[in-house]
Amino acid sequence: MPSIHIPVLTEPIVEWLTPSAPGLLVDATLGLGGHAAALLSAAPGFQLLGVDRDPEAVAEARRRLEPFGRRVTVVTETFDRVPELLAERELEPPSAILADLGCSSLQLDSPERGFSFAADGPLDMRMGPDGVTAAELVNSADEEELMGIFWRYGEERRSRAVARAIVRQRPLSSTDELSRLVERVLPRRKGQKIHPATRVFQALRIAVNDELGQLERFLEPAVRSLRPGGRMAVISFHSLEDRIVKHSFARLQGRCSCPPDFPECRCDPETLVRVLTRSPVRPTDEEVHDNPRSRSARLRVVERREGS
Repeated sequence: MPSIHIPVLTEPIVEWLTPSAPGLLVDATLGLGGHAAALLSAAPGFQLLGVDRDPEAVAEARRRLEPFGRRVTVVTETFDRVPELLAERELEPPSAILADLGCSSLQLDSPERGFSFAADGPLDMRMGPDGVTAAELVNSADEEELMGIFWRYGEERRSRAVARAIVRQRPLSSTDELSRLVERVLPRRKGQKIHPATRVFQALRIAVNDELGQLERFLEPAVRSLRPGGRMAVISFHSLEDRIVKHSFARLQGRCSCPPDFPECRCDPETLVRVLTRSPVRPTDEEVHDNPRSRSARLRVVERREGS
């Protein structure tokens, strides 16, 4: 039985992207198809190209989007390949692009996928069928590499202590083994609500799936693929993602990205987009109450400038 997945910030997504219809809508991280279904229902002029690397999610999304018939094309691919897919399929420039960077409930709630310490399962964490698992990573990387992963992708202050404990204890094969080990190294403080292993699990998931690398490879080519007046919306779930999106959009709006000690601008930025969201759109209190996983969501939207 598939998990019940509630897409986040659906109303703002519909509000920001439907003005771009009609035309090609690209959902670069299709998941279970919740955002896509809402957008196709709200804007009959949209034709969808849905992309996701997870074959299980693709199968569920295809079933969910069957009522939209020939308006829907779904492919199994990583989202950083969207611009290449557009070229390979000789598709028109998109009117709208959406990227929701979060995990789906199908992934989080399936113990066999190994994303969560809420239930014991194999240390996998892959969003697709290929690549190195989390178990292979924690059991092969040296202490310095593990420390760098936990610090860079999880912003874990005691990353070295966790890495040292893993190297001493391994091999590790399950989410329960890893979460218990981390909890011994980082015991809960009084009043602490977040599990001590949260940052470590986040860091491993990002490393296993190359999430930040994909995001950096995706953003500018995706913006360049938009038709003039087309819009792109990105939902991020932690500061590392949001920082990349924010800075990329600012640079594509024409902001200088040179180091502050440069006497003059040398990057010669293009002005490709207009940022439509001065600050990120966040879920309402009501949405967070109904869907606690939405609490960290941040939405940023840009529009491709005419003539750019």
